[in-house]
Amino acid sequence: MTTPSPDLPDLLTLLLIEDDAADAFLVEELLANADRPPKITWARTLAEGRERLTDDVRCVLVDLSLPDASGLEALEQVLAMAPDTAVLVLTGLNDAHVGIEAVAAGAQDFLVKQDVDDRLLTRAIRYAIERKRADVAMRELVEERVVSKENARLERGLLPVPLLDSALLHHQSRYLPGRVRSLLAGDFWDTVQTGDGAVHVLIGDVCGHGPDEAALGTALRIAWRALVLAGHTGDAVLGTLDTLLRHERKSPEIFTTLCTATIAPDLRSARMHVVGHPPPLMIRDGVIDVVTDTPSGPPLGIFSDVTWKPVDVELGDRWSLLLYTDGLIEATIGDQRDLLGTEGLLRIVREQAGIDLDRIIAQVGDTINDDVAAVLVSRGLDHP
Repeated sequence: MTTPSPDLPDLLTLLLIEDDAADAFLVEELLANADRPPKITWARTLAEGRERLTDDVRCVLVDLSLPDASGLEALEQVLAMAPDTAVLVLTGLNDAHVGIEAVAAGAQDFLVKQDVDDRLLTRAIRYAIERKRADVAMRELVEERVVSKENARLERGLLPVPLLDSALLHHQSRYLPGRVRSLLAGDFWDTVQTGDGAVHVLIGDVCGHGPDEAALGTALRIAWRALVLAGHTGDAVLGTLDTLLRHERKSPEIFTTLCTATIAPDLRSARMHVVGHPPPLMIRDGVIDVVTDTPSGPPLGIFSDVTWKPVDVELGDRWSLLLYTDGLIEATIGDQRDLLGTEGLLRIVREQAGIDLDRIIAQVGDTINDDVAAVLVSRGLDHP
């Protein structure tokens, strides 16, 4: 009585590349003894195997003596056409040394045809699949670490360094690209203190996701900094940024929302422009609320010949301003996965009795689906 072979994974599909019909039949007969026999696709040549290789194939069994390729050359072609698939080499008794070289070249294992039985073949296939899975996971981990290090290096060069000399202000910023492995996204921010003592804060969001939007956001931020340092404010800055956006964007559908705040040299008042952007949050005299419900005007890049109305805010001696992009309030909360929204953000800030960016992001971080930028500027309030 034949003892059943060890289990193979469910719904396993194998590609057998073997020109000898007798050897192919032997493989099929041996695998028929498995508790869960695999689906076997047979190809007589490497070219035929390439045509029959499908996404559901998890292991390729290949003879290295084929009509259109042989030896390590055949293996190299199999590895190239199935880089994420386990490869098990079949050799003849006189070619065992080739099997060893094949493993060194990238195959997961090799078997000598004359020594194979059903249990050995099944075990070899199962282990080859597991080894390949481990190899792929390790490769992805290494790639992730390399990308992470490169991203961190580039972010240090692209994200702004605040130009802020005032010891009277607390400044905090956070930046979270929403896409996996992304470097920068369309969100951007900056803070500049000019020679007269005024503090200028910017936050913006280019619609869309990807490197083009990230580049455009960086260009707008740098342009804003240059204009502010040159002494420009208000409509003059917004109009120039609007012109720059129209010339630099990849399509006319691209627009940008932003919010600016110019805090007076005495740090007791601010003039703000909310350009199609979520309104900032403010703490003043212990009261937590949005700065305004009325925007200054539409986003950049939509209408021509636009003027944006300023929003003048009295700050007093003790205050906080939180500027953020919509990725923060588009996080989802609760069992129904409702959007956080401005009211939800206000509720979190009131529960915390202050604005702690790290605690806010930690509270909603797992549900953030979009890019997030946030800048907190405060005077006379305690912060962690």
